[in-house]
Amino acid sequence: MSGLQTFTDYNRTVLIDGEFRRSDATAGRDVIDPATEAVLTELAETSVDEIDEAVAAGHAAQAAWWALSGLERAEAMHDIANDLAAMKHPLAEALTREMGKPYKESADEVDWSVSAIRYYAEIGRNDMGRVMGNAVAGHLNYTLKLPLGVVVSIQPFNYPMTLLAWEGAAALAAGNAVIAKPSEYTSITTLLFAEAFNKHLPPGLFQVVTGAGEAGRRLVEHESTNMVAFTGSVPTGRAIAATCGQMMKPTLIETSGNDPFIVMPSAPIDVVARGAAFAAYMNCGQICVSAERFFVHEDVHDEFVERLAAHARALRVGNGLDAVDMGPMVAEKERTRYEGVLARAQDQGATLTFGGGRPDGQDKGWFVEPTILTDCTPDMDIFGNESFGPAAPICKVGSFDEALAAANDSMFGLGACLYTTNMKEAMRATEELDGGMVWINAPLLDNDAGPFGGTKSSGLGRQLGNEGLETFRSTKLVWIDPNCEPQDFWWFPYADAEAFAGGAGDDGEDAP
Repeated sequence: MSGLQTFTDYNRTVLIDGEFRRSDATAGRDVIDPATEAVLTELAETSVDEIDEAVAAGHAAQAAWWALSGLERAEAMHDIANDLAAMKHPLAEALTREMGKPYKESADEVDWSVSAIRYYAEIGRNDMGRVMGNAVAGHLNYTLKLPLGVVVSIQPFNYPMTLLAWEGAAALAAGNAVIAKPSEYTSITTLLFAEAFNKHLPPGLFQVVTGAGEAGRRLVEHESTNMVAFTGSVPTGRAIAATCGQMMKPTLIETSGNDPFIVMPSAPIDVVARGAAFAAYMNCGQICVSAERFFVHEDVHDEFVERLAAHARALRVGNGLDAVDMGPMVAEKERTRYEGVLARAQDQGATLTFGGGRPDGQDKGWFVEPTILTDCTPDMDIFGNESFGPAAPICKVGSFDEALAAANDSMFGLGACLYTTNMKEAMRATEELDGGMVWINAPLLDNDAGPFGGTKSSGLGRQLGNEGLETFRSTKLVWIDPNCEPQDFWWFPYADAEAFAGGAGDDGEDAP
């Protein structure tokens, strides 16, 4: 299955209890190619009854999955990874058609997903608890790592396969069932991605329901879902955290970023400019860890701007299925929002140094130009909020301390990047920059074995690494006395010798 036929075959489809089937929902919405504005297919707004069915099926499948050995679960996950690797071309083509990113970036996303699944296939069976030094001689004290049950994974449009792999693989490796609710902009890609999971897992263990806010809300509020992993906006993340808090339901919340990018004079400016262009413009800037606030030392500011502009000018913008570096934004409303962000920045005094408009000759598709804004100040709105588009707003700073202070002056704390060859600056940055991740001279990289997540309004919890596995497990303490002996060191009757020795009341007088 490949090309446009994929979208036709998945028209109004959901994956429930091991079956790809046409949803019985009456409501739906068009799936639109952001590069051509062509309608590709229709997406179902999954009904309440179907969601209830999926939750029930998930619980039944989870019990069967957990009954398998750790080795059997790992082998099934490796089989999934093998199939996804073989599906690289159709998956990448589907993602590019559905959300617009260049085919190369879509293909990379398949590779990253395969890598994460393989990683969790192994570490999921590596540690199921630990034996600790006992507190009572002869007793056995240890922990068990147990699944939570049915995990809801709500993904955004920008990295639908990778983020589902990060969360879904960790959840499966921990012994859970997964119900995915993808973005309405990338649901067809997610259904195709789910083919490999459905082939190798018990029916109902990995399911996909489609739709917008109502489907997600029903899953979050459902009394029988056991955990929610969400990536998306701050308001929605806060609402989910509040609902789950009332229900005492664990969550993983990854919301917006507004990552700083600091440039110091010691760094090689050619390398810095290339890294900055990639960090700002990859995936049309639609990345939670994009470089969104540039703080450039005054000694290299002008040269940096000149070289960044040269790289921006060289970017090929167009349909992601062609030989391009940057595709369109995912939707018309996203482009409208982003253009409003640029207009507001200029109203507040920013200078439009490069880009800022729509590419010439493209009368179809939601394309924008890579943009550079100079003369920016930290109090501008574009520095306070996530632009989520291909903009590089630049603020000139006079010192490393000024850059650190400005970088940390944000409600967000996801990632941060510094370019320097000064070891003292690098070491200070790792300690002092706010956020869950700090990149020194290596922007935006991920490691399956290292945690991903933020602080402040950027979210709660971690994905990837051992931390990501623990997100989807509970820990039970087990205490065993194999000899079944009396615990006389603290049972009744209490020894007279351990009673209060004074024999008097609190006032110091003799008791009657």
